[in-house]
Amino acid sequence: MTAPTLKVALRTYPYTEALKSGAVAVPGATLDFEEVKPHIAAFRRMVRDLAFDICELAPTTYIIARAYGVPIIALPVFFVRRFHHDGLVVRPEAGIETPKDLEGKRFGVRAYSVTTGVWKRGLLQNEYGVDIDKVTWFVDDEEHVEALKLPPNVKHVAEGSSLVAMMAEGQLDAACTGDAGIGRAGKPGEGWNEAGPALPDNLRELFANAAELNRSVYTKNGVYPIHGCLAVKEEVLQQNPGLAQAIYDAFVAAKAPYLDALRAGTATGKQAEKDRKLMQIVGDDPIPYGLEANRASIEALIRYGHQQGLIPRPYRAEDMFLPF
Repeated sequence: MTAPTLKVALRTYPYTEALKSGAVAVPGATLDFEEVKPHIAAFRRMVRDLAFDICELAPTTYIIARAYGVPIIALPVFFVRRFHHDGLVVRPEAGIETPKDLEGKRFGVRAYSVTTGVWKRGLLQNEYGVDIDKVTWFVDDEEHVEALKLPPNVKHVAEGSSLVAMMAEGQLDAACTGDAGIGRAGKPGEGWNEAGPALPDNLRELFANAAELNRSVYTKNGVYPIHGCLAVKEEVLQQNPGLAQAIYDAFVAAKAPYLDALRAGTATGKQAEKDRKLMQIVGDDPIPYGLEANRASIEALIRYGHQQGLIPRPYRAEDMFLPF
């Protein structure tokens, strides 16, 4: 059988560079990388049109797509990790002093299914008892999975407006920061987040001691939020027995030199700085791969997705991720 050439959409990280340069290969396949900017556009092309054989996807987008029958399956390879007590800002005059005070308020998040929003709502609901159905969630972008039906307390901003405009005009009480909320304006496109939009300078973080709380919650439940995951067309794996294992092994091999450098203290750059901070909480592998190493996080994301009306029923981790 001729080795397949697989079309791949994947961002460049210190732990994927070797794959993209060809220094690490996938036995039995050739990887043809397509650069998509912003990469979020690849999410939509994958779940709507199956535009790639392999694609880095937001994990919430992935579990929704799979739950709605899109024929893709993910390997337990996760590219982006972060905790979520930070990046949640409130207006001082909104009267929000504790998480429960968000009930009855207006909260801005780019799309209801954006993974950052799912993790933040899950944290608010499961750790702080917030009734997320009593919050009005305002969005200004579309959901990646078009079949998704949103809860009635999700509202799209008015035509011609945006989360940024609503926050500036006092029409939002709280919001996610960054690409998941008010750190950008407009739908994803080339350069969509290069210039931060003007925002009120008196916004404050809801959790003043975010780092301490991140450590405390992780110690309690072992949930280390996942963001980028690796999705593959089911058809590709069915036609090429053993390919899933070969892909997984290649990603593990590509990560190994970076992990060694992190542990030795020789890794440099923004990613290394971020990962060293995470290592202070999670230990010496800040980007763990594998189903068992990530079971608590996978199960939490699935649980949150079901609680928030994004997927129709709970699933096992094994239903969503291959057991490597």
